[in-house]
Amino acid sequence: MNKVCFVDDEQNIRRLVAYDLKQAGYDFTLCENGQEAYLKSKSEKFDVYIIDWMMPEMDGITLVKKLRSENNGAIMIMLTAKSEEEDLIDAFEAGVDDYLTKPFSSRELLVRIKAHLSRIQSKQASSLTYQDLHINLMNRVVTHQNQPVELTKTEFDLLIYFTQHPETVLSRDQILSKIWGFEYDGDTRIVDVHVFKLRSKLEKSPLQIKSVRGVGYLLEITHE
Repeated sequence: MNKVCFVDDEQNIRRLVAYDLKQAGYDFTLCENGQEAYLKSKSEKFDVYIIDWMMPEMDGITLVKKLRSENNGAIMIMLTAKSEEEDLIDAFEAGVDDYLTKPFSSRELLVRIKAHLSRIQSKQASSLTYQDLHINLMNRVVTHQNQPVELTKTEFDLLIYFTQHPETVLSRDQILSKIWGFEYDGDTRIVDVHVFKLRSKLEKSPLQIKSVRGVGYLLEITHE
C-alpha cells in the first residue's frame, strides 16, 4: 500500500483530503506544518508528499528543499493559492513534481497521485536496485559497483525468481518447477549446482543466498 503524507495547516482541508485518501485505499499521515512533516520523514518512508505552500513553522518550499537535499525521491505535489508564473517556477526549481492551485478538486488530486505512482512503478518494473547492485530486467543485465556480473540465462532467471520472493524459503521442487518447468524429471541437484554458481557471483553483493538444510534456499538482502 502506498503511503501519503498530507501537509496543510487548515484542519478542514486535512479532514476533506483524509476522507478521500482513505476511500482511495491509501495509507496516509496528516501533518499541520512543514516542521512536523520533516520530523515524520525521519521515521517513516512516504511514496507521496502533498504539501501546502504557506504554513507556520516551516513553509512548503522549505520542506521540499530540505527533503530533496537529503535525496528524498518521493513524489511531491504542491498546493497553493499562488498562481503567478514566478511561483510556479520557484516550486519546480525547489523540486516539486506537480502543482495544484487552491481551491482544488480532491478528485483531480487523486488522479494526479495515481498517475505519478503509475509512472514511477512502471519505471521501477523495468529494473531492480539493491544498493550498488543493479538488475536491468529489459536487457537482462546485472551490474555490481558499476561492473558487469556475467550470468547465464538460467542464473539470471534464478536471480529474478529469488528477488520476487525475498526472505522466503524456496524448496528445490519450487525452484525446479519455476525455472526448468513441470516437465523436467531430472536430478534436483541441478538446482544446487546453479544456485552455487549464482551465489559465488553475488558473493560481495547485497544479495545473499542462504542454504536452508533439508529444504532449499532463502534470499537475504543486506542493508546499509
